[in-house]
Amino acid sequence: MRTSIRARQLLAGAATTGLLAGGAAVGLAGTASATPAPASVISSTQHDHHSKCEWHKGHWEKKWVKAHWEKKLVHHKIWHSGHYDKHGTWHKGYWKDSSSYKWIYVPAHFEHHWVNGYWDCRHQ
Repeated sequence: MRTSIRARQLLAGAATTGLLAGGAAVGLAGTASATPAPASVISSTQHDHHSKCEWHKGHWEKKWVKAHWEKKLVHHKIWHSGHYDKHGTWHKGYWKDSSSYKWIYVPAHFEHHWVNGYWDCRHQ
């Protein structure tokens, strides 16, 4: 007899929950029977700096950029017409590509840039 996938997933989830609950109970039983730590040992919860850490998600941020000059690559395309040479042979026209740099003034503007997510741990 074939059981549906949904029924199998439900059964597997119930079994996993039971195993986790049983493991937690065994773990708590083991710590309850342990001897208490001596008074001279400092508890680790007093110096837990990671509890003060905060996760900042990645986001887009607007940044103001002052007016400036930029060197931009400019492409030039020149059409050379077809022509007959002195022997009467036709030469087809063609595009000739060339490029050069030109200084362009860019007025002040906002730019958007991505800030990666990060942990902020301030030890105060």
